[in-house]
Amino acid sequence: MLILNFLLLVIGFIGLIKGADWFVDGSAGVARKLRVSSVIIGLTIVAMGTSAPELAVSTTAALKGSNEIALSNVVGSNIFNLMVVLGVCAVIHKVPVDGIIIKRDFPFSIGAMIITFLATGSSIIFTSEKLTKNPDSRFSIDMADNIGMVTRPLAIILLVIFFIYIALLIYDAKKHPEEEEETRAMSSKKCLFLILVGLTFIIAGGQAVVHSSQYIARFFGMTETLIGLTVVALGTSLPELVTSIVAAKKGETGLAIGNVVGSNIFNNLLILGVSSTIHPIAVNTASFFDMIVLILMSFLVLLLVFRKKELGRAGGVLMLLLYTLYMIFAAIR
Repeated sequence: MLILNFLLLVIGFIGLIKGADWFVDGSAGVARKLRVSSVIIGLTIVAMGTSAPELAVSTTAALKGSNEIALSNVVGSNIFNLMVVLGVCAVIHKVPVDGIIIKRDFPFSIGAMIITFLATGSSIIFTSEKLTKNPDSRFSIDMADNIGMVTRPLAIILLVIFFIYIALLIYDAKKHPEEEEETRAMSSKKCLFLILVGLTFIIAGGQAVVHSSQYIARFFGMTETLIGLTVVALGTSLPELVTSIVAAKKGETGLAIGNVVGSNIFNNLLILGVSSTIHPIAVNTASFFDMIVLILMSFLVLLLVFRKKELGRAGGVLMLLLYTLYMIFAAIR
């Protein structure tokens, strides 16, 4: 059984890599045919496709009424996308960052997270008041205590903001069409075929890697908590990781950075909005702290790319180091 899972792990990674290769080619072909920048395609089609695992996990959990995992899934995936996916891409290949992403999309992503943080953080004040009135209980709150809630009204606000954002992207794409390239254009059917087949391979490959890795991890005695923080977190973000790396290596850096920023916006607004509309999400202390970490890390990455409009190898190494320290803290807290 162990050998079979190792084989499944290898097959899963092959599916991920090949699927990402086709997915990037198809997406880049769509960008050229529609005469829109690869950044826009990365922020929409590619981001939506690579966020499919997070959407599946969060929606399934919400339908079962046990969607406490939804917020940690969104925040954890966003931190991984930001620090590891971009970090690895920068270490492999210097990543130029389009000025419009720095001025519009990156701040929008940070703003969306701050809105969620502030809306759920109002319960902190209430909790502090309770502790003041009950001094004997002031040490009773730990990282698992629920201190806030992503309510349905907040979920609807997140969804409205998401659709406004998509409308702005469509408006911008129509207002600033790209110049036609001299290269031979790929047919629409082939673009669609590559996107669909590539996405299927990405999702199936990711699932194969997650399930086989979970079995292997348990076989070697890893705890469920450690598996969740490492294997599952990596598994749901593998599409973003592999797609962005392949895009960067193909010179489609607009797709790479757009995929990461777009996926984070999709996760925070669409996925969190849909799952908490189905069932309100309780926010525990750990998730609240992770939101603060995500916001701070987002500002750090924005500062790294602000001046030179690119993310170099030194920045990538720093981001990977910070993520490693964060994971160590998350494992022992």
